[in-house]
Formats: sequence, C-alpha cells, structure tokens
Amino acid sequence: MGVESPCVDVCALDGDICVGCGRTVAEITSWQRLTDAERAQVLEAIADREYPVDAR
Repeated sequence: MGVESPCVDVCALDGDICVGCGRTVAEITSWQRLTDAERAQVLEAIADREYPVDAR
C-alpha cells in the first residue's frame, strides 16, 4: 500500500515547519519522489521533532 502522507490539510508554516503535518518544506516538496523507506524516515523525523501540532 505504501506510506501515506501525514498531511492533514492544514497548510501553514511556522518557520520551515508545517503546523499541520510537522514536515519541513523540503520534506513536503520531495514527498512524491521518496521511496517508502525514505517516507518512513520522514515520519520518524516528525516524531523525533516533537513539533507541537494542534491539528492532529
């Protein structure tokens, strides 16, 4: 099935981080080209970042 995007359709940036999904701009723009393994790494990075995301 693949790794689904963490996007929650709340697209607003706080610096370089989306307040909706917790991804960086670079992670968002590269998402479609990433492998499932790379996407999983992005999801881990979001969790490690512990970014305060109210929309989740």
